[in-house]
Amino acid sequence: MENHNKEIITGIKKSRSHLTKVIQMLEDNEYCIDILQQNVAVIGLLKSANNKILERHLHSCFATVMQGTDEKKKQKMIKEILQISRIK
Repeated sequence: MENHNKEIITGIKKSRSHLTKVIQMLEDNEYCIDILQQNVAVIGLLKSANNKILERHLHSCFATVMQGTDEKKKQKMIKEILQISRIK
């Protein structure tokens, strides 16, 4: 699990670095396509990190609750997953 966190953190740090570059490119009024390419890289890195966090959640917190007997907790977890999956 710790190694998985390192991957997520690395991806988010890379996205931060790319985002800083996007901001600088905008401030420098660089070519729009170049800015868009950097921005797409940021989006890709964040989506990847988000998917890894969701996967970790499904294998740990979600799985634990689903194996339990508390139906209220189960419904809450399912609702959370559905809500977060709507975010694009």
